Amino acid sequence: MLKELDVKFPIRLYDSNGNLTYSENSDGYWSKSEYNSNGKCTYFEDSTGYCSKNEYNSNGNNTCHENSKGYWSKREFDSNGNLTYFEDSYGKITGTKRQEVEEFTVADIEKPLNKKIKIVKGWKGIKNVCNNL
Repeated sequence: MLKELDVKFPIRLYDSNGNLTYSENSDGYWSKSEYNSNGKCTYFEDSTGYCSKNEYNSNGNNTCHENSKGYWSKREFDSNGNLTYFEDSYGKITGTKRQEVEEFTVADIEKPLNKKIKIVKGWKGIKNVCNNL
């Protein structure tokens, strides 16, 4: 349609941060992208039907990627930005997945055990001495 309007190619549109948000060539190929406030691409789509989504943590590390071809990947990072875990749809797994920590009160533990638990301070801080009861 733009060819009929005598538009000059290539067309390139940028957001206020200088990120390329739309591109179109004279052969009809186009792509569009969306970015987060840190300039990281969060969404990409093109005229071939391909699209991808990305998520990032507060440090700008890519934590999740998925695309229209069925590929996905997940990443976890430590507080220094080092990759600690990677998993993808091809079955590749490296590192150790962070375990979700479930918090309990002393009463939560005492009830199913039907025993009183004593918490004492040890050399390395607070420790549970249930096994001494």
